Amino acid sequence: MIDISVSGLVKEFEVGKKILDGLTFQVDAGERVGLLGPNGCGKTTFLRILTGEVHPDEGDIVVAPNKRMGLISQIPVYPAGYTVEDVLDTAFAPLHQMEEEMSTISQRMAEGESDSALLSRYDKLSSAFQAGGGYETDTGKNKVCSGLSIPQDMRERPFDMLSGGEKTRVNLARLILEDTDILLLDEPTNHLDLRATQWLEEYLDKFKGTVLAVSHDRYFLDKVVRRVVEIQEGRAEFYSGNYSFYAVEKERRYEEKLRQYEKEQAKIQQLEKAAEQLRIWAYSGNDKIFKRAQSMEKRIERIRQTDKPKKDRKMAVRFGEREFRGDEVLSIKGLEKGFGGRTLFADVNLEVEGGERIALLGDNGTGKSTLIKIIMGEEEPDGGKLRKGPTVRIGYLPQIIHFDHPERNLVDTMLYDLDCTAQTARNRLASFKFRGEDVFKPVSALSGGEQSRLRLCMLMDSKINLLILDEPTNHLDIQSREWIEEAVEDYEGNLLFVSHDRYFINRFATRIWMLEDGKITDFKGTYQEYLSAKEKGKLNGENVGPVPLGGPSAAPSKKDKPKRPGGTKNLEKEVNAAERAVAAAEERMYDLEQAIQEASADYLKLQELYQQREALEDELAHLYAVWEGLAADLEEARR
Repeated sequence: MIDISVSGLVKEFEVGKKILDGLTFQVDAGERVGLLGPNGCGKTTFLRILTGEVHPDEGDIVVAPNKRMGLISQIPVYPAGYTVEDVLDTAFAPLHQMEEEMSTISQRMAEGESDSALLSRYDKLSSAFQAGGGYETDTGKNKVCSGLSIPQDMRERPFDMLSGGEKTRVNLARLILEDTDILLLDEPTNHLDLRATQWLEEYLDKFKGTVLAVSHDRYFLDKVVRRVVEIQEGRAEFYSGNYSFYAVEKERRYEEKLRQYEKEQAKIQQLEKAAEQLRIWAYSGNDKIFKRAQSMEKRIERIRQTDKPKKDRKMAVRFGEREFRGDEVLSIKGLEKGFGGRTLFADVNLEVEGGERIALLGDNGTGKSTLIKIIMGEEEPDGGKLRKGPTVRIGYLPQIIHFDHPERNLVDTMLYDLDCTAQTARNRLASFKFRGEDVFKPVSALSGGEQSRLRLCMLMDSKINLLILDEPTNHLDIQSREWIEEAVEDYEGNLLFVSHDRYFINRFATRIWMLEDGKITDFKGTYQEYLSAKEKGKLNGENVGPVPLGGPSAAPSKKDKPKRPGGTKNLEKEVNAAERAVAAAEERMYDLEQAIQEASADYLKLQELYQQREALEDELAHLYAVWEGLAADLEEARR
């Protein structure tokens, strides 16, 4: 059964710029589908069309009847004064209505009414109420709130007073409690800590309904989705697997399309050369040769089928590194900090040596960003000492980006902050996909992800040896996350980072600081080793070996082809011979086409000629295949 059917969807907000251009796909009941694509490709627009918030210019969307659909990012407006508890209780509105009617019937029966229809109605309501979980609403609510980190004090607060992230979390809890048939997840992990994200993954694993998820969390996509629909230039590309499969398959398709394009171009080049020679001969007055040249040019046009595949450029810049002298990077002794009578952490003792890559992890609100600010000198500790090595120079990418002059455009911001030339500023900005008129936008007009990208651009090439990143991949699409990872991969200095992106953590962390219950568990090892040790209760014991994450696996190495005797000279002869064979077959095909036209009134002769043409077409296909193979071998041999 199909839950969502999308057919020929077209939407444009600027004339001539279609954000969706014939988008077509379907989602079957119970499927787990990831909707991917770079920022701005139309994912959110599609979700808004799906929920009726925006109307398409063309095309149709059909949702299965009687299916309840909920979108996390679409937060309803609630009456003034509604608490979080009131919002969560809206999930049980049908059950509350049943409960009220049952109470009314009970009251009427207590007053002496004994109508059999009234008793029958009460029995039906009671059965439906029990089947719908009416007696377990508080248990279910507490379980979901615990999983999504919605504490009791937050449940008592007015919903309007919550931050955007908190509202999103509460709305997710409400949708889960409603037992929605179709869950539309728009960046569901953006406002969840690691524990809440893992809880959501476990919930979705048991969820019986349909899931359509837009997410840049690659680990989440690996765990949750079973099929990927990528929006490319307004249309859908399909991948039958999770994110890891998608990443490998997308690269394979690019390479295959590139090879096909290069083969076609090589074939076209050979045919154009032959057609040009035929035209030269045709100038002598030979009409037959002229028609052969025209026939060959038509064949060239038929071959032009594959556009050159596009691939986004990788970053061409990297973190500058300052030489580090000495083993001591950071020394923390007896550190403590609290706010409003609540202790965030106390008695923290840590030593950091050169070359370490540390992930600072923990639930939201435990004090991770506060510890980073103390290291940066932006906050003072309540007690204890912190000392940095004398040659340590820090580069810092904060979670909340701030610019002193947001009214300046991007070029001026680079010029004032980095004291560089205008051309250098434009080149650096272009490396981070700020091109054309975009560089003259004011910084205040940028999205959160774009501001992070600009700050990272300004941080590049700085002479640093301790890089501190606070949620570096927040609000970034997958491609931008991969850019940051490439830059960090090349950086050889010390790294301290806060992140909920498990792909990022697993790739870079060689040491884990887990902040919970006011203390830091210091584990020297990778994130997967930490999880294994925690599961076995051996955090303070011997480290265990790493567990595979399930990310994109490395492509198997290709076996070296045996070298041909004679080098490229023999190959060149074989290619030339194959070209001559193709040209001879083309001549025969031309003569055969002429004979077919002349025998148009002779049925028996036509039958014979058609059989000859069919055989010649098979021969031509074989000759082209031989020629393509030899041409590819020659190109490979010349590298």
